[in-house]
Amino acid sequence: MKRLLYYAKPYSLRFVVGVICMAVVGALEGFRTALLAPILDRVFNPGAGGVAGTIYAPNADNPHDIPLFPLRWSDHKFHLDSIVPSGIHDPWAMVAFALVAATTIKGLFDYAGTYLVNFVGFRMVTDIRERLYRSVVRRSVSFFGRNTTGSLISTLVNDAEKLQVAMSSVLADAIQQIFIMLAMAWLVVALGGKLAWVLTLFIPFIVFSSFRIGKRVRKTTRTGQDKLADISNILQETITGNRIVKAFGMEGWETNRFRRAGERLFGANMRSVKAIALTSPIMEEIAAFAFALLLLLGTHIISRRILTLGGYVTFLVAVFRLYDPIRRVAILFNNNFQQARGASQEIFRFMDATDEVLEKPGAVVLPAFRARICFENVTFSYSNGEGDSSRDILRDINLEVRSGEVVAFVGSSGAGKTTLVNLLPRFFDVTSGRLVFDGTDIRDVKVDSLRSQIGIVTQETILFNDTVRNNIAYGRPDVALDKVQQAAQAALAHDFISAMPEGYDTVIGERGMRLSGGERQRIAIARAILKNAPVLILDEATSSLDTESEALVQSALQNLMTGRTVFVIAHRLSTVRRADRIVVIEGGTIADIGTHDELMSRLGLYRKLHEMQFADLEPVPVNGQD
Repeated sequence: MKRLLYYAKPYSLRFVVGVICMAVVGALEGFRTALLAPILDRVFNPGAGGVAGTIYAPNADNPHDIPLFPLRWSDHKFHLDSIVPSGIHDPWAMVAFALVAATTIKGLFDYAGTYLVNFVGFRMVTDIRERLYRSVVRRSVSFFGRNTTGSLISTLVNDAEKLQVAMSSVLADAIQQIFIMLAMAWLVVALGGKLAWVLTLFIPFIVFSSFRIGKRVRKTTRTGQDKLADISNILQETITGNRIVKAFGMEGWETNRFRRAGERLFGANMRSVKAIALTSPIMEEIAAFAFALLLLLGTHIISRRILTLGGYVTFLVAVFRLYDPIRRVAILFNNNFQQARGASQEIFRFMDATDEVLEKPGAVVLPAFRARICFENVTFSYSNGEGDSSRDILRDINLEVRSGEVVAFVGSSGAGKTTLVNLLPRFFDVTSGRLVFDGTDIRDVKVDSLRSQIGIVTQETILFNDTVRNNIAYGRPDVALDKVQQAAQAALAHDFISAMPEGYDTVIGERGMRLSGGERQRIAIARAILKNAPVLILDEATSSLDTESEALVQSALQNLMTGRTVFVIAHRLSTVRRADRIVVIEGGTIADIGTHDELMSRLGLYRKLHEMQFADLEPVPVNGQD
C-alpha cells in the first residue's frame, strides 16, 4: 500500500483538496441529521420550553442548557437564524432553508471531492499500468520463457483493472464514508454523552472481523486472479493456434479444458464471496443489538430528561446512520481494497523481477560498426531462475567475423546455432567469455545502440494488425512513403502491395494473416532493409516457404544482404553454398569452418548433412521400379 501511495505523490495537492471536500460532505451530513432535533422539538412541538431552533446536548447539571452547535458564543446557544438570512424567523422556514442550503453545499463539495479523488486514482493507476508495461516489454527473452502470455496479460489487464476500481471510485466512496462515520460518531457523543458507550460495541468487533475477513479475501482474490490468468493463457493458445486445434479436431477437448479452468475460477471466486458475505451480517447483528438496547432505555432517558424527545430521536438516528458508513467502509476495505492489495502484489512482482540482461551504469553508445565482430571463448548456459545453471549450450566459441562477410551456421537441431546468434543483440548474455564489436564488449554499451545496428529476419515472421506501410516502417511513422516503397521494391514486395485494395494503407490483419507466407516474409525483409542496419541475422528465413515463394524471398534476401555483415542460419544447405564461410556447430562447439567446397572435401558433419539432404531427392524404387 505504501508503494501504491507513492504513485499518488505527484497528485497530492488534488488529493488533499479532494479529502477536504469529503470532510465537508461528512460534516454537512452530520448537520442534516442534527436538524431532526429542532424539527421535532421546536417545529412540531413549539410549545415546549427552550429557544426555537436550538439543538441541545445533555449536561449533568442542566441537561437543556448546553447547545450542540455553539456557533453564536455570545449567548452559548446555536440558533438556526445565525446561518439563515436575517429576514427569516419562522421555525419552519429556518429549518427548510438550512436543509436546502446544507444539501446544496454538500452536493457541490461531493461533486468536487469525488472528481478530484477519482482523478488521482485513475491517474496513478494509469501511471502504474504504463510503468508495468514498460517494465515487461523491456525484459530479456528468458523472462517471457518463465512467464506465460496468459499470466502477463491477466496482470496487465485484470490486476490493473482491480487496482483501478479500488483506487478511484471505491477510494472516493471510502473517504466520504469515513468522514460521514466520524460526523455521526461525533453527533452520537455530543448528543448522548454517557450513552455513547454504544460506540464501544462497534469498535472491537469491527476491527477483529475486518482483519480476519480481509486476510481471507486477499488470499482468495489472489487465487482467483491466478485462475483467471490460466483462462487467459488457454484463450491465447487456442485462438492463435486455432488451425492446429481444427486440424486435429480438438475443439471439444479445448472446450473441456476451458470449462475446467472456468470451474476452478468459479470455486476460487465463491470462496472469496463467502468471506466477503460475512461482513454485512456481522455489522447488522452488532447494529441491531446496540439499537435494541437504546430502544429499551428510551423511556428511562426521556422520563429522566436526559434528552428531549427530539434529541433522543436524533441520537437514535445518528446511531443507526453510523452503522451504514461503518458497514460500507468494512465492505470496501475487505472487498475492493483487499483485492487491490492482492492484485498489486502480482503487479509489483513483475516490476521487481530481476533481469539477466542489465545495462551497466555508465554504459556508452556503441560506435557505428566498421571492422569485426569477435566471439572470444564464449560459453553460454540457460539459468534455471534460481541462481544455478543447467548444462552449457555453447562452449568455448572462438570466431571472428569481418565486416561485409556472410557467415552461415549449420548443424543438427539443438546444436546451439540460434542461441549463438541470439547473443549478438543481447537477447541473452554470455555466461563466460566476451562478445565484442570492434573491440568493445557489448555488455559495456547501451542496449538500444547495439540493437539499432542489427537487423533480424526470422522463420516466424512477426507482423502487426496495422497497415503495410506501418509494418515496414515499424515504430517510425515519420518515414516518407517513397522510402517505404523503395524498401518494398528491394524486397520484391511492391507489386503485390500495390495490387491490394488500399495499397500501402491496407490493414493486413493480426500477425499478417491476410497475406501468404512469402508475402509476409518479404514485408519483413522490407522492414529490415528500411532499418538499414550494418549487421544482419537471417534465422531460417526461407525454411517454411514453398519453392516459388522461396525463390522470390531468396532474391529479396540477396538485395538485403548486399553490403552487410550477415549471420545466416539454415537447415537447407542449398541456401548457404554461396556464404563466404560456413561454421559447423556440433554439441555447442565449433566442429569445422570453411567454404562449401572445402567442407565437402572433408569427411565431416557438413558433408554428412549434405549427403542426407540431397539423398532425399534421388528417385525411390516403387514395386521394383524407379
